[in-house]
Amino acid sequence: MKLKTSKSRTLLLLALLLLAALIYGYVDGVRTAVDSAVRIMTMQDPQSAIQAFRDYLLGFGAWAALVSAAIMVFQSVAAPLPAFVVTFANGLLFGWAWGALLSWSSAMLGAVLCFWIARNLGRPVVEKLVGSSQALETWDIFFTRYGNRAILVSRLLPFISFDIVSYGAGLTPISLWNFLWATGIGQLPATLLYSYLGQNLTGSIQVLFWIFSITIALFVVGSAFGPRWLKKLRAVNAKQAAIGEALQTKHEGVKP
Repeated sequence: MKLKTSKSRTLLLLALLLLAALIYGYVDGVRTAVDSAVRIMTMQDPQSAIQAFRDYLLGFGAWAALVSAAIMVFQSVAAPLPAFVVTFANGLLFGWAWGALLSWSSAMLGAVLCFWIARNLGRPVVEKLVGSSQALETWDIFFTRYGNRAILVSRLLPFISFDIVSYGAGLTPISLWNFLWATGIGQLPATLLYSYLGQNLTGSIQVLFWIFSITIALFVVGSAFGPRWLKKLRAVNAKQAAIGEALQTKHEGVKP
């Protein structure tokens, strides 16, 4: 199915991307700030990365929230960086409520931008941005089969790439509105939890992250396959009961 695109929106998007690239390439302060954020977010120890990113944001004073939002959008579009570092740091710096609102809204903005890029610039550009076509082919099948539910489920699983889901959705006929509500609802539980844990930064963040991921994964798998498994179990029980009744009837029929 060919998706409808607007030539004016496509040109505007290309102009914005070119402007962003020029700013990064020729404004030393912006390039230094972005490179520093990337180095911090790719640190091996998640807890150290969160503390360092908090200190990084503090260096911008009143502009800290805006910088945090810009980094969240940047990692969504251009770099496969761990967004949970930003979410934890926002909770640590701004408190869980304001931190969650900042992380949620900036992640939504990044998701919409990815969706818009895919919808207007097409698959060849998206393949270059994500690095391969194999992941997109998998999501093509997933989206075709499950539609809006595919986005909602994928947003509930923190270990699934946020960016590829957004790009992949933009290559499907799914409307922007359906994409928005599925993304907004799906990412909310993780955002709230990470913001709260960030505000109360104790223990091993990596352990907490994986515990939450595994718990949500089990919940989603159970919700998806539980009814089907129960239906099969009921069918097996009904079949066994029918066989039992048939044997009992046959046994009673041969009584002297």
